[in-house]
Amino acid sequence: MLPPARKILYAVTFEVGGVFVSALSLLVLSTAGPADTLTFGILTAIVAMGWCYVFNTMFEAWEMRQTRRGRSQMRRVAHAIMYETTLVLLLLPITMWWFSVSFFGAVAIEISLTLIFLAYTYVFTWGFDRVFGLPTSAL
Repeated sequence: MLPPARKILYAVTFEVGGVFVSALSLLVLSTAGPADTLTFGILTAIVAMGWCYVFNTMFEAWEMRQTRRGRSQMRRVAHAIMYETTLVLLLLPITMWWFSVSFFGAVAIEISLTLIFLAYTYVFTWGFDRVFGLPTSAL
């Protein structure tokens, strides 16, 4: 699969699953109703999809310059942590606005979602690579 098509497929499938993961998580973590959590999930997925494409482009450019090929456990963990950390920084203002919470309230929501999404990101990326193979940058 060509790199741009792979990145787009990855981003879209990741975010479709992510909308449901975030909506269900927020139903448990907040007092918001299903319509609000689903809408928030869709809104943040739009932001996350754009960032996912940009982030993975940068990550794969870095990966291509490495002497050690493949995706080790440490590389996968680093990918998940770096992606989620930068995404949280992008989403904090949206979370504050959507839920009408303070900065610290938004941080608490985002930390909770991040812990859930760290596991989701790791499992999803592993599964995606198993189904579609490693990108050329990791071979």
